[in-house]
Amino acid sequence: MLIIKAIIRPERTNAVLEELNDAGFPAVTKYDVVGRGKQQGITAGSIHYDEIPKEMLMIAVNDEDKDDVVRIIMSNARTGEKGNFGDGKIFISALDEAYTVSSGLKGL
Repeated sequence: MLIIKAIIRPERTNAVLEELNDAGFPAVTKYDVVGRGKQQGITAGSIHYDEIPKEMLMIAVNDEDKDDVVRIIMSNARTGEKGNFGDGKIFISALDEAYTVSSGLKGL
């Protein structure tokens, strides 16, 4: 099992969630987050924005579903044909165990 965390632009969230759902991945946790990437924020005129609003999607998947989920996120979170700075980042980590609280069942 894996946990996929994707930090994306808020305006791309609905497209990503819709495509994940259509592909059979409806279980997603969404967080409103702020942060900055390598560019250290953005400057507009004399104002510097250090914390940029983003959304984090957290998805637990079986190992064999990783490539499909990453592809869906990448293709729907990217702005423009080649993408732009600030489109986001995807992190993938091992998930040792998962339990459903209501049933006590182990696994996804």
